[in-house]
Amino acid sequence: MTAPAPNRDSFEAEVLPQLDSLYRMALRLTTEPSHAEDLVQDTVFKAFRAWHRFEPGTNVRSWLFTILRNTFINDYRRRQREPIPMDLDAAEPLAIYRDAEHDDPEGTYFNRIVDAKVLEAIDALPEEFREVLVLSDVENLPYAEIATVLGLPLGTVKSRLFRARRQLQGALYDHAVEMGYLKRKRAPEPH
Repeated sequence: MTAPAPNRDSFEAEVLPQLDSLYRMALRLTTEPSHAEDLVQDTVFKAFRAWHRFEPGTNVRSWLFTILRNTFINDYRRRQREPIPMDLDAAEPLAIYRDAEHDDPEGTYFNRIVDAKVLEAIDALPEEFREVLVLSDVENLPYAEIATVLGLPLGTVKSRLFRARRQLQGALYDHAVEMGYLKRKRAPEPH
């Protein structure tokens, strides 16, 4: 018996508005725009194939983030077992096109708020902290949904988010002072 055909209109109405969020999360996981695009494409394909199992009225973002994360983990494990050989002579001539790519798909608004230093600091976080931080602070998912997406207890989500924010604060303190967001703290006077 085959699965019922997914309702394309309902799928597009629910999933297409989530593509920017999926891409941002994929980019934070993969740190490579082309890999992030592939991950989002795989996620949407898997979601379309499983759309008949999605329960209307539940949170489609959480469902999609769960598919995205699981796809990332499975792809990562597969790549670890099967390294891909690459001919550097064939790839190098194409390197000149990297600088000429079209507009950033993350969106102009996001780029105005979060600059390259902040993204570098987020990308430098250990994966378990980076995932929680992006889902909470970039994608605005509530703690309970993050716990569901990542398959973690709620307390672990809160703990990892606290630690991620602390690490980010430390990494970005000098940048925040430089940008004028904070004034440098004075060192205590010796007695």
